[in-house]
Amino acid sequence: MEMEGKVVVVTGASMGIGEEIAKIFADQGASVVLLSRDASRAEAARHRVGHTDRTLALACDVRHREEVDRALGLTLHHFDRVDVWVNNAGVGIRDSVADMEMSACRELFETNFFGMIHGMQAVIPPMREQGGGTIINISSVAGHIPVAFLAPYSASKFAMNALGKGARVELKRDHVHVLTVCPGYVRTDFGEHVVANRRGNIRPESVQGITAARVARATYDGYRNRKREVIVPWTMIPVVKLYQMFPGLVEWGMARAMNGRAKPG
Repeated sequence: MEMEGKVVVVTGASMGIGEEIAKIFADQGASVVLLSRDASRAEAARHRVGHTDRTLALACDVRHREEVDRALGLTLHHFDRVDVWVNNAGVGIRDSVADMEMSACRELFETNFFGMIHGMQAVIPPMREQGGGTIINISSVAGHIPVAFLAPYSASKFAMNALGKGARVELKRDHVHVLTVCPGYVRTDFGEHVVANRRGNIRPESVQGITAARVARATYDGYRNRKREVIVPWTMIPVVKLYQMFPGLVEWGMARAMNGRAKPG
């Protein structure tokens, strides 16, 4: 199998995109460590993923560097190396910039952005020592196109994109590859992972979204092909390019699509 002998760590792996990424790497022969704040949920996901002879579930809150270091230490104790580290843990906010509570915004950045940095800074030294590896940061199309009433979430993803792509250049000489994955709307239980939810869902009802499994496949393909960035679905690529060239046009379209939906919920 393609990934036989490789070791993969996935944060936020108890459900959704993280669980599906863990599954696709495990199905391809890798040993996989599933991390989640809730150890019991991580263990349940491990059994859904299967391959229990070469998977491990651990509690880890990426907001705390000591917990990331502990999870990494246990991974190295069990498997001796880390070939792929996936920063997937994330939360959201549905609120306006004018009304959001700063405590909620800080909590979001602690997980989405600083949690990613904790993972990268922890895993880079052992990857350098072993001669290379891959870091995968699960960001969002919202890291290219700001979304109304999700602006703090978008801001955290913009920051993820910038830091990951900068680190990619810095780490190239160490043979540590950095991949940024930007999904569009994904059909997951995002509402269960928001630190504030004072706005209704502004997504147009016509937008059904893609599955977490599709994001996982795109992530795995991007890893195999050593991509710089993956945007999934591919139909979002021209939208991102259009926003870069004509932001006013895209904002006009988003405002029309939101018509009547951005009300307090």
